[in-house]
Amino acid sequence: MAESPDSRSLVSASSQLNLMEIEAIDDKEFDIPQVDTPPTLESILNEPEEDDEPFILEDTCLLNTENIDAHSCETSSLSVYVHLRRRKAVETNATVHGSVLRRNLLKGISAQIVSAADKVDAGLPTAITVSNVIAVGTSHGLTLVFDQNQALRLCLGTTATGAEYGAVSALSINHDCTRLLCGFAKGQITMWDLANGKLLRTITDAHPPGTAILHVKFTDHPALAVCNDSGGSVFELSFRRVMGMRTCESRCLFSGSKGEVCCVEPLHAGPELKDHPITHYSLLAMASLTKILLIGLKPSLKVWMTFPYGKTDPASVPLLAWQFVAVQKTINPVLAFCRGDTIHFLLVKKDESGTIHVIKPRQLLLNCDLISLSWINPHTLVLMDSTEKLRVVDRPSQEELETVDMAELQLVYNSSHFKSLATGGNVSQALALVGEKTCYQSVCSYAGQIMYLGTKRVDHLLKQEKFMEALSLAWSFHEGTAKAVLGLFADPAKRKGVVADKMVEILLQYVDRSLKKCPEQGKIQLMEQHFQDMVPVTVDYCLLLQRTDLLFNQIYPRLVENSVARGVFLESLEPYILSERIGCLTAPVMRDLLSYFQENGMMDSVEGCLVHMDITNLDIQQVVQMCWDNQLYDAMIYVFNSGMNDYISPMEKLFQAIGPPLREGKPLTDEHVVMGNKLLVYISCCLAGRAYPLGDIPEDLVPQVKNQVFEFLIRLHSVEAAQEEEVYPYIRTLLHFDTREFLNVLALTFEDFKNDKQALEYQQRIVDILLKVMVDNSDFTPSQVGCLFTFLARQLAKPDNTLFVNRKLFDQVLEFLCSPDDDSRHTERQQVLLELLQVGGVVQFDEGHLLDLAEKTEFYQICEFMYEKKHLYDKIVDCYLKDPLRKEELFNYIHNILSMPGYSSEEKQLVSVKALQHIKDLVSINSAKTAELVAVHFADKVQPIITSLQDDYLAFQFLKCLLNPSLNPQTVLKLGPDLHELLVDLLCQFSPQQVIAFLKTSQDYRLEEAIQITEKHKLHETTAYLLEKKGDVQGAFEVLLQTLKGKLHKLALEGSETDKPDGEEEETGDEVPSLIQRVEEALHDIIALCQRSSHGLNQQQREALWFPLLEAMMSPQKLLKGADTKHTSEALKELTMKVLNSMSSFIAPPAIIQRILQDPVYGKGKLAEIQGLILGMLETFNYEQTLLETTTNLLNSDLHWSLSHLHKAVSRGLHPRQDHCNICLQQYKRRQESEEEIIIFRYTHIYIQIVMMYKSQFRKIYPYDKFCGPVSSIYSIQYTYTYTIYIYSIICTLQEHSPMTFAITNKTDAFHILFFLIILNACC
Repeated sequence: MAESPDSRSLVSASSQLNLMEIEAIDDKEFDIPQVDTPPTLESILNEPEEDDEPFILEDTCLLNTENIDAHSCETSSLSVYVHLRRRKAVETNATVHGSVLRRNLLKGISAQIVSAADKVDAGLPTAITVSNVIAVGTSHGLTLVFDQNQALRLCLGTTATGAEYGAVSALSINHDCTRLLCGFAKGQITMWDLANGKLLRTITDAHPPGTAILHVKFTDHPALAVCNDSGGSVFELSFRRVMGMRTCESRCLFSGSKGEVCCVEPLHAGPELKDHPITHYSLLAMASLTKILLIGLKPSLKVWMTFPYGKTDPASVPLLAWQFVAVQKTINPVLAFCRGDTIHFLLVKKDESGTIHVIKPRQLLLNCDLISLSWINPHTLVLMDSTEKLRVVDRPSQEELETVDMAELQLVYNSSHFKSLATGGNVSQALALVGEKTCYQSVCSYAGQIMYLGTKRVDHLLKQEKFMEALSLAWSFHEGTAKAVLGLFADPAKRKGVVADKMVEILLQYVDRSLKKCPEQGKIQLMEQHFQDMVPVTVDYCLLLQRTDLLFNQIYPRLVENSVARGVFLESLEPYILSERIGCLTAPVMRDLLSYFQENGMMDSVEGCLVHMDITNLDIQQVVQMCWDNQLYDAMIYVFNSGMNDYISPMEKLFQAIGPPLREGKPLTDEHVVMGNKLLVYISCCLAGRAYPLGDIPEDLVPQVKNQVFEFLIRLHSVEAAQEEEVYPYIRTLLHFDTREFLNVLALTFEDFKNDKQALEYQQRIVDILLKVMVDNSDFTPSQVGCLFTFLARQLAKPDNTLFVNRKLFDQVLEFLCSPDDDSRHTERQQVLLELLQVGGVVQFDEGHLLDLAEKTEFYQICEFMYEKKHLYDKIVDCYLKDPLRKEELFNYIHNILSMPGYSSEEKQLVSVKALQHIKDLVSINSAKTAELVAVHFADKVQPIITSLQDDYLAFQFLKCLLNPSLNPQTVLKLGPDLHELLVDLLCQFSPQQVIAFLKTSQDYRLEEAIQITEKHKLHETTAYLLEKKGDVQGAFEVLLQTLKGKLHKLALEGSETDKPDGEEEETGDEVPSLIQRVEEALHDIIALCQRSSHGLNQQQREALWFPLLEAMMSPQKLLKGADTKHTSEALKELTMKVLNSMSSFIAPPAIIQRILQDPVYGKGKLAEIQGLILGMLETFNYEQTLLETTTNLLNSDLHWSLSHLHKAVSRGLHPRQDHCNICLQQYKRRQESEEEIIIFRYTHIYIQIVMMYKSQFRKIYPYDKFCGPVSSIYSIQYTYTYTIYIYSIICTLQEHSPMTFAITNKTDAFHILFFLIILNACC
């Protein structure tokens, strides 16, 4: 045993445990101050636990048990023995705690339990308890007792007794390790003497019959124990010996009819605490499904408290654990209990008056469902959740110190006992539901150690019908990856043989069980799902064991009996076949597989499986016919090749399908296209030595297959040829189907024909056949013929070429492609010839003749190719200009020639001259790119270029791109003003709306000349802009005013003409709104001018601008009389109101009103006529006044809020944390008679007034500029320390030298003074 339980007596172990744990009390919980010397035990015991909030719990009423609908099912039980021991205490304050637990496997005990199960049929372990010995109960009623060295001391009971009593369901050892109580699944209890193994008592009437013993516990009283049965009742067992007779009296402590109890825990105290006042009461904690009960058994039965759980998960397990803890100067017992994820603590103590108090400290909340709870010291808990993860938690800090995954252990659960299966299962549904996760008898703690009981026996899993878990475990044994393996051979070969035989047995059992438990009724989906859960597992393990014979000869025949199982099995084979884990099937399985897939329309699956399997044992003709009928061409080819080594028949069948429609010129269907593509790929694979659709052809067959394919392709006629069949039908068919791809296949094949003499002969023969079939044949397009000669040119250009092609054929092809009389497919023929030249075909032609033909046929790309080869780059410019599809590419070409290295200066000069000669054409093609080209390469030739354009519009387009930065900023040149003025002139002619935008962005023109140009073209708005820019505001105003007057005059005439003929009335009605819009636009321009200029003018100059504008708007209204002019008159009045609103910001309202009244239109009329104008002015004034008042109120409110918060901040009382001055470090006197004054600032700094400053010298020590920061910092309530000092200086100055005069020089100073006065008022 790696680390056995301590052999010390219980007294010494408990004393050592308590002393150790008291020394490790966490100061986070108890707030213990740091000291220089380590604390003694007495000092630690006297420290109060401040986090505890004591209160006395009153008795609470019982909660009703919820009605829970749950079915009873057996919980799986697995495992090994694991021993955990707490390591040396670690500092809880450390961030990294290290490993708190050490895990040991008790191999000796585990091996002996396995041996006992095999030799004496002891059964599987079911319960464990630990003291100075370890006792393990089994499923066949035996109890094995081991000593500290893991040696078997006693074997208590017999299998015969086990058959009568059932499995051992509970164990308990008394405090001096002399007695052992065993509870059984059928309700009996036995007591044993651990010294000699003698049976002392057999108790059969301690509780109602028909219920299992869930718990049996000794108390600290040597003759008193308690037991808990599956009926939820708790009984007290009193042991007596009268006249040599051993007896047992039973008393019911709690009836299950009031709420079923599923956990009991008596309080155990060590010998050092035997005189503790609480121990005399023999406390017992009981956990029912709804609450916790705490009772005292001595001196008489008494219920001390009840505590309901509240709302919990019905499936959660109630847990209890006692521990003595040092709290508030005394050591008292604490009960930890939980159900679910929250652990509660109850402290039980007795005060001086004898009153028993039950205090509830803070609870511990975890995010997991707990199934086990144990203490290892007064403030450390070891928990296990429902996922079998072990968690070590520090109670005071609620910190999780360590987590250990115990899933490998797989605990023994006590589910069958809680369901009382041994007695007929007569338990409530609620208790059965809780029992699903109970492991009370599998966890036992003692002296800082915790024992966990588990079993991982494969046989046990099989009994539980956990076949998949059993197979997984067995495979881990087979591979040697399982942990805690006992009872297997050390030799890997022997071990694998034994385990493999066992796995075969399990697989057959699994199949039989699945067939028997298949749902006989219900939906077919349920049956399919049933077998889908089983079949893949079976196939996997058969393949892992390499036992396909087992799979196909034993398992499959059993599954065939069920049609659903047969279908699921056959479908499940597909992924294994595709992944090549299964490469060969037996003949019956193969036939069934193909038949099943065909019957269910799964032909794609058939094809996928066929090409991955050995099909030698199939009926080849039947499979081929099936593949052809269902268009499974890949599978058909694979069957021919693999089954019969026939590589020609698949091609014959495919040619027979696609040949007729191609010869007749009919369009191919999608099916024919698929067949043709597969045929090309298949031919390519055969010629390259690769198998189709995957793999490689056997090396000894590769030359034979290549020769067969070549011979087949070059056949003069097909096997069943008609009289009208043309020669070489197979090559002709492939050329018609896809010329380019077929030639690519040949090109790839020719790459391998370097040293093979026979292959070179095939190569020359195929080329001759291609020329014979395609040249002078109208069935092939120029593109197809071009593909042929491109292919030939590539082959001829190779350095190791052995092909021979007559050069006249190339001349013939050239004449065919460059025929000037044939305009059809011009682009296609040019592209074919260009591709032919690029691959090296130019050596086959006379270059002069080729160039002449290309120019006649307008093959400009061919001309470019030839010119570039001769370095005639200037002539390439003409090619681009003549080619309508590539004119735009000319600019990049010229730029590359002139800017890139690699060209001589003479070549660049010729290209430059050619570009300048065709500059007019370039501008016509793209003026923007021409301007960019000129800016980069011809910046010094702009004037000659403009002169050579000889067209105003072309010059306009060119200059607009050259000089306008908004179009292309990268091409703008700094040219003379004459060119800018020329562009202004051209803009006035061709794009008047863009003139002002250009004048705003350009600064290189002369104002006088520009003004003359705009006046010449009568662009008044542009002239006004230039005059304003010149500084002649009055002149600009006059120009705009005259424009406005002209438009107003025209509007007045149009509006007053009512005597027009009927045909013109409609035209007038449409023209008036347009005139009003033009007037509004002109008015907007002149108002904007007046507003911009008025800021720099005096009152008289402003009136000289605004009043003429106002008069111009009023005068046309005299001409508008009558009802027909109402719309126009209203529009003019609205525009006049707009002028008044605009000028009111610059002209005094009295002057405006006076001018209105002086106007003949309004002066001679009634007041009502001008009422609208005046009211409009007043409304504008009222709006602005309201806006001003609102803004002022907002500012005042904000200022008041800020000052009120500052006042509140400085009025707050401050509590100093120090007792000395921050400057001189002198302690201030606390006596009342002290005359010293201290100052406390906001941040609780303390200063002695005398040390801090002298009243008259403070400004010298702390100047104003040093402490007064920016204004924004004063608005903050969190004002700085420096401001506070400055405030204090002002207070002292006012008190001693009042009155005081402040020199306020700006708004910032004024605000500072206001702020300081508020502080002064608050302080004084």
